[in-house]
Amino acid sequence: MTEKVLASWKEGSARQAILDFLQATTTPGAAFVDVADRIATFDNDGTLWVEQPLPPQFDFVFRRWEEEVKADPSLAAQQPYKALIDRDREFFEGLAAQDPQVVATLLEGFARSWAGTTPEEFDAQVREWTRTVKHPTLGVPYVELVYRPMLELFDLLHASGFRVFVCSGGGRDFMRVLAEETWGIHKENVIGSAAAYTYADGKLVRSRTLLGSLDLGSGKPEHIFAQTGRLPVLAGGNADVDIEMLQSARFALLVQHDDEEREFSYTKGAEASLTKAEALGWTVVSMKNDWATVF
Repeated sequence: MTEKVLASWKEGSARQAILDFLQATTTPGAAFVDVADRIATFDNDGTLWVEQPLPPQFDFVFRRWEEEVKADPSLAAQQPYKALIDRDREFFEGLAAQDPQVVATLLEGFARSWAGTTPEEFDAQVREWTRTVKHPTLGVPYVELVYRPMLELFDLLHASGFRVFVCSGGGRDFMRVLAEETWGIHKENVIGSAAAYTYADGKLVRSRTLLGSLDLGSGKPEHIFAQTGRLPVLAGGNADVDIEMLQSARFALLVQHDDEEREFSYTKGAEASLTKAEALGWTVVSMKNDWATVF
């Protein structure tokens, strides 16, 4: 007996829209898409795993910065350290909503903190974080808070000849540590904001400089095209910073956080995307109504 596809999805319009689209694009006819062009791209925070109360990568980063401030108290007067020490509400609300200016400030600090480290050193620190740190309210490691329905969608896309990419404003190298074991995709299929590397004396080391533009908003389709030479056929996101990526795809999937019992319920940072979804006919996925299982 064949295992049911999208088993964690409830029967309904969202699940059916996905199945209908994949049927149309993989069957000879007007909507058929050549295998080479079958690109699917997904945001990470809030689309593949929890992003409340803050995107998980910043839990990892903030722990490092707290150690840096203890070692050098003068850092407490500088951003982004100052916002962390002062518990600046406005700053953190901007981060939760993935405000590009706030995220850029954090990523610049991120690049400075890990400048000079090798990929192996950085990967080991991320792996230690995944093993030892738990979500502040849900009480389990962050890697256990990946959405099962989205992993099932990845499996279905792979079976349908699609190449799946994760495209996030978060750190590319942080996500790459998780990619193969957590999402089942190769590291090279992760697109994100990243530090530039230099190669000297037989090893790669991170620099203090960000590589290219921030991978948010219009930066998403720009980064996707730069890496794949194509724009996505299918794209999934959950926030206003995903609008341009969703618009660039033939089929757009917008995850709506409306399940306060099993996850979180909020619309902040997604108001414009929800309006766009209604106007453009995107498929909106209600966590509460469309997912039988969340994690």
